[in-house]
Amino acid sequence: MPLSLKIKKLHPDAKIPSFAHPGDAGMDLFALEGVTVKKGERAKISTGIAIEIPYGYVGLAWDKGSIGATHGLKILGGVMDAGYRGDYIITLVNLSQEDFVIERHQKIAQLLIQKIEHPKIEEVAELSDSSRGTGGFGSTGK
Repeated sequence: MPLSLKIKKLHPDAKIPSFAHPGDAGMDLFALEGVTVKKGERAKISTGIAIEIPYGYVGLAWDKGSIGATHGLKILGGVMDAGYRGDYIITLVNLSQEDFVIERHQKIAQLLIQKIEHPKIEEVAELSDSSRGTGGFGSTGK
């Protein structure tokens, strides 16, 4: 049986998320109102919706390629916990050198719903060895 999401409009003009194509991983989230994201600044953009994500799942907001790669807008944050019932606000930062105008009902993010695990947390004095060890940034070469 497919997973079901309950979505509530918090504003009558809000647009319900949708999948653009069959098989897409993420559903599009839409801006409730027009907003200008000034160059080098960030803006919180309301979607005007609340979603009831089932426990055991999480909503992850990701960049839209069309505004990310083309216009330099990047999502900040983006984890929507199952217990959250408020407005899905998407925070975008404009990394470009030009202001960007988001129109009302424009696609601003894509939301993926993913199953999560809640592991038992165990504090230990040592971790097991691995082939990588503590090698961090650049440890695997160029």
